[in-house]
Amino acid sequence: ADLADCDLVIEAVIEDLALKKPLYEEIGATVSDRCIIASNTSSLSIAKMAEFCGRPKQMLGLHFFNPVQLMQLVEVVRTEQTDAALFESAFGFAHALGKKPIRCVDTEGFVVNRLLVPYLIEAIALVERGVASPSDVDLAMKLGAGHPMGPIQLADYIGLDTVRNIISGWEGFQVPETLEAKVVEGKLGRKSGEGFYRWDGDKLAE
Repeated sequence: ADLADCDLVIEAVIEDLALKKPLYEEIGATVSDRCIIASNTSSLSIAKMAEFCGRPKQMLGLHFFNPVQLMQLVEVVRTEQTDAALFESAFGFAHALGKKPIRCVDTEGFVVNRLLVPYLIEAIALVERGVASPSDVDLAMKLGAGHPMGPIQLADYIGLDTVRNIISGWEGFQVPETLEAKVVEGKLGRKSGEGFYRWDGDKLAE
């Protein structure tokens, strides 16, 4: 009932459609016809969540990047059924927050993760095949491609479980065995203190 008068609701539940479904059913039954219903998902289908809430014209994506207080980008995502005026209102909301929003169509991973996650997976696969060590892969991409952080370290930073969950839901991609093994072992990267590297808080352990 507290949501009944809201102009905008942003859902940021863990990336699991089974958990999101009952929440969206409740949101859809509660909000007004003018309310923008947005998900902060980084990769899941906005159209699927629109089905859950039963308000496809009001459903869109507002993907903020972590850490939100530092990262300027927001992906504003529409489906074929998203109301154009509500979409532009959501875009304006992100802009009013001082962010740099971009417009994109609902697709697996949107823009950033659609490009980024396969890159991380291929880096892990290189290590798995014995082509190079994690540290050498990371050094190569920092010095050779000008990246501020290498892909293995970045996967650790994001969370190996998150990377696994994203890629496992996409067609045409396979989860590397070493990635799956680390997730099963609870070695999730920065959040657990160990992944491909050992971590001390937000920094690599020395």
